[in-house]
Amino acid sequence: MLKQFTTLALAWTVAGAVQAAIPVYGYVVKNTYPHDPQAFTQGLFFRDGYLYESTGRQGLSAIRKVELKSGKVVQKKDLPPEVFGEGAAAVGNHLVGLTWTSQVGYVFDLKSFTLKQSFKYEGEGWGLASDARQLYMSDGSSFIRILDPKTMKEVRRIQVTADNQPIDRLNELEVVDGELYSNIWGTDVIARIDKDSGKVVGWINLTGLLPRPQRGTSDPDAVLNGIAWDAKSKRLFVTGKLWPKLFEIELVPLKP
Repeated sequence: MLKQFTTLALAWTVAGAVQAAIPVYGYVVKNTYPHDPQAFTQGLFFRDGYLYESTGRQGLSAIRKVELKSGKVVQKKDLPPEVFGEGAAAVGNHLVGLTWTSQVGYVFDLKSFTLKQSFKYEGEGWGLASDARQLYMSDGSSFIRILDPKTMKEVRRIQVTADNQPIDRLNELEVVDGELYSNIWGTDVIARIDKDSGKVVGWINLTGLLPRPQRGTSDPDAVLNGIAWDAKSKRLFVTGKLWPKLFEIELVPLKP
């Protein structure tokens, strides 16, 4: 089912984007950095010169502070062994993290990784991003939940659509220059989303960025997942689950 979805999704996004006049972007690799090949990347963001990464799988889930150039983990906090860690985002001086099916989220001090509080939500937790005013949460569907970062309560939802068709399997999220970027689970495609209307305003096709034979594992879940934005220097970083590399890329418009 996942293989079928991946093939169909890639075909639909590229062909459908042309029909619907939704811009499609390719990429140029600006820099390549080491990435922990044992990290099942769920969330990724850039803050004050460091990458912050949340990882998944039960018994292996953690939050990490990582040196960009070396890939070295300089700070780490393990999550409870019974939970499967998911997306993470910074809110002020805090790091907010989700779990997949435990229906619990965590708020940590960003500097010390000390747990400050936990909160509940219904359904699954997938990706998380922040624009400093509110949090954006995906749950594997075509809907994005918008949370109040002070209460962690859901304020409203938007449905992500392209040419009036819902786009599901929205996964890791990042706010980039006012747009919401989302990995489409199981594909090499990132959607650029208007975070007010939910409409897809662009597709990023990252096919070939790290071909499967170069991922160093036969794990079928070693897929593209992880988007981080350095707003100050306008740098875009992407990686994948269990990938040995992290890439700084520049987007390039593709001709129809």
